[in-house]
Amino acid sequence: MMNDDTMNDGTIPETAPHGFKTGFVNIIGRPNAGKSTLMNALVGERMSIITHKPQTTRHRIIGILTGEHFQIVFSDTPGYVKSPSYAMHKAMNRFVEGTVEDADLMLVVFDLTEELEADNPIVEMLAKTDVPKVLILNKKDLVAEQRSQDATGWWKKRVKFDDVVTISALHDFDANSLLEKILVYLPEGEPYYPVDQLTDRPERFFVSEIIREKILRLYEDEIPYACEVVIEDFKESQTNAGEAIARIRANIFVMRETQKAIILGKGGAAIKKLGTYARKDIEAFLQTKAFLELTVKVRENWRDDEKALQKFGYV
Repeated sequence: MMNDDTMNDGTIPETAPHGFKTGFVNIIGRPNAGKSTLMNALVGERMSIITHKPQTTRHRIIGILTGEHFQIVFSDTPGYVKSPSYAMHKAMNRFVEGTVEDADLMLVVFDLTEELEADNPIVEMLAKTDVPKVLILNKKDLVAEQRSQDATGWWKKRVKFDDVVTISALHDFDANSLLEKILVYLPEGEPYYPVDQLTDRPERFFVSEIIREKILRLYEDEIPYACEVVIEDFKESQTNAGEAIARIRANIFVMRETQKAIILGKGGAAIKKLGTYARKDIEAFLQTKAFLELTVKVRENWRDDEKALQKFGYV
């Protein structure tokens, strides 16, 4: 089982082979454009949670792909919120803004079913960096060919792109073809991470994300957006029969007592269902049995509370 420091079992080679390419490839775009689906497909692992709801991704998540002659450090980011309503949204936007500072290549994902906005904040952000940029037009399976051509022309008038790729991240996506394009723009150098490391996030982060994903899928309206999940305790032990088991205690923070009641459900039925679904995916992720204890707590207005945002990893 992976340890809780990072998903890492390898070592950094002392010297990379000649011609070894390495670099940071940062993925940005508006909410629900398909950034997380794209990164998961490129890395070949389920690094980011995915739902049909916007703002599913709240944090910057690193996914590392290492081959014989390359190491690509992908960065999945939250969808950029054009008009932030909360301090949490502003923090999410800062994660995105930070990508222009450390990128070797920017992948800009645009959902072809969305409107082309004259005041798209991504355009202004891209003007601040001179690194190579590739425009990824996603969801081509849902639009006519002319839409792709129109979107390409619109973006090229505003941003200097080095390449444009039209894909459907969910259907018939040729990840290898895009990876070959990406490698063209990366510099030669030494790998940044051990060859077997998949991310810079600890296991408990991904466990909290699995729980939050189930909240997004099982609850409607504002409830998922009012929730934050914090892993309070994560211990590896053994059952009486000697089997390995992860004992996990998680707090679900909401903003109001009425939201707490909805999360719990009548007689606790809703949170029991949530726990069952989450535990199943947690066991698949950890590759061991898990005992999951969920508690719901009220922290009023946490989305605008700097101390809470710091505790939840936004600051």
